[in-house]
Amino acid sequence: MSVSFEVAAAEVRDALTDASRGLVEREAMVELVALSAVAGEHLLVVGPPGTAKSEAVRRTARGLGGSYFEYLLGRFTEPSEIFGPVDLRKLREGLVETETAGMLPEAEVAFLDEVFLGSTAILNTLLGLLNERTFRRGHTRMQCPLRVCVGASNALPEDDALAAFADRFLARIFVEPVPDPRLEELLEGGALLWTDAAPRVASLASLDVVARAARGADLGPVRPHLAQALRTLRAAGIALSDRRAVKVQRLVAAAAALAGRTTPGVADLWPLVYAVPTKEAQALARDVLRDVLSASENPALPAAALEASAGPLARAQRIAQAGQALLAARPEDGNATAAWRLKLEGVAREMDAGFAPEALPEALRELRGAVAAVLSEVNTRAA
Repeated sequence: MSVSFEVAAAEVRDALTDASRGLVEREAMVELVALSAVAGEHLLVVGPPGTAKSEAVRRTARGLGGSYFEYLLGRFTEPSEIFGPVDLRKLREGLVETETAGMLPEAEVAFLDEVFLGSTAILNTLLGLLNERTFRRGHTRMQCPLRVCVGASNALPEDDALAAFADRFLARIFVEPVPDPRLEELLEGGALLWTDAAPRVASLASLDVVARAARGADLGPVRPHLAQALRTLRAAGIALSDRRAVKVQRLVAAAAALAGRTTPGVADLWPLVYAVPTKEAQALARDVLRDVLSASENPALPAAALEASAGPLARAQRIAQAGQALLAARPEDGNATAAWRLKLEGVAREMDAGFAPEALPEALRELRGAVAAVLSEVNTRAA
């Protein structure tokens, strides 16, 4: 039975909500994996070890469904460890064919940690797989079902040859250790990851429905705005290659589709920031594009839209989701109420500090009243 676009988009959004639960400061990364999968592009994650890169990708892959392949590359990693061993029976007949069962060529979502440590033989084979979704090795030729490959590294490569390979990853996100003010959330979220609660899983059929909608999106209305944004970046000294400039349209269309829109608008231009190659250039892009990015909003990818734009609408959506989740998780145990109340008060303070009462976005008006009512009730009982 076919799934409608609206149902498919909602299913993917629900799966992403579950996948990001407990991952403090990694919500944007989870959302970018899904965005890249819908766009048919690849994501590069740059950050120090121990920052939950693999956990975030693993949980997102589980939520999106489909086969998953993960591997930590090293200087001495053999191609057979990634692509599969040579079939010895065929080799006796003079044919060099690869047994790909359970390996990268048959994966739908893949994560390659320390991706730039791969040998020349591995990286050359990966180029064809990433660009054309085709695996070629010896006499083996096969089309690959890969939706998205996430590569991770501690730093961007300085070698020109590796930089050319890195350019195949259109979207890039730079992660840092969780900051001190959120350490309590980190500890609580880490403990939550140990639970056996089954997350909601979106079917690959739903992902494909959203991807088809993205491919068929009418980019005509938003294209002049995107072109002007690219000119602004060039004027600021941020040059995107022609290939990246063209391909970023896929990310814009995918962002709109995940938000349930078939026609992208200015609100969907924020993925452009993630196509900028370096961390420093991304920070500059946020600054020079702040006017156009202020319209950014995406109910399916609120953390990624907020991190890219720091815009008020995206920030309002993120606060609204956090507040609604807290209201739904009101504890029955009196001992847990004090900690829960402090979190709710934090949401109220964030709303009051970020928005004047008369300028409160629609997404927050009802929430502000509900939070105030609940806090009043809890404080009255405590007194």
